[in-house]
Amino acid sequence: MTGTLQGKRVLVTQADDYMGPATLDLFSREGAEVIADVSDLTSPDACQALIEKNGHIDVLIANLASPNYTGVLATDLPDDAWENTFNMMVHPLHRLCRALLPQMIERQAGKIVVYGSATALRGLRTVTAYSAARAAQVGYVQSLGVEVAEHNIQVNLIAQNYVENPVYYPPALREKESFQASLKRQVPLGRLATAEEDAKFALFLASNDSDFFVGQAIPFSGGWIQR
Repeated sequence: MTGTLQGKRVLVTQADDYMGPATLDLFSREGAEVIADVSDLTSPDACQALIEKNGHIDVLIANLASPNYTGVLATDLPDDAWENTFNMMVHPLHRLCRALLPQMIERQAGKIVVYGSATALRGLRTVTAYSAARAAQVGYVQSLGVEVAEHNIQVNLIAQNYVENPVYYPPALREKESFQASLKRQVPLGRLATAEEDAKFALFLASNDSDFFVGQAIPFSGGWIQR
């Protein structure tokens, strides 16, 4: 069997939702040994324990999602909602990278791909906690990317929106006429990306074909973000 990731060990977090299932399927078909983690990573020691448990990891797919509390004004946003987005999407990202990078630096090779959000790149009403957490991911990736580039480690983020996934765009929502109309207004392509299209982008960033991409937050949104 041959494939883009043949012989690579890939860790995918939150593997049972968001972009996890599509990533597991595609990466496995491309020859990777995929470690599908579904554990709670919000406790301070969880990420270190996960990396120690699984040993050699060539690629980290930081697939981290949380409720986005859409429709809540900043003046009405409670502390627990604000903190939850950072506890689920920001703190685990740093802890995972902190635990994993020493082995990648020792090997002088590694890939870290973050499934992020285009909401970090465009202001939207009533999603302040979610947008702030996603923007923190972007800043982290930009800084970390240039920090570890000299070690032949590439860290990049997919700034996505309007991608099929069970967390943010469940089938019941996609079937609504109002959603379909909104989709055509908001997205120049007039459709959602398939989960496999997104996973293929992650596959590129996880492969040796992306070695010259450093600390990038790359829009993947059908034209919703242009920059």
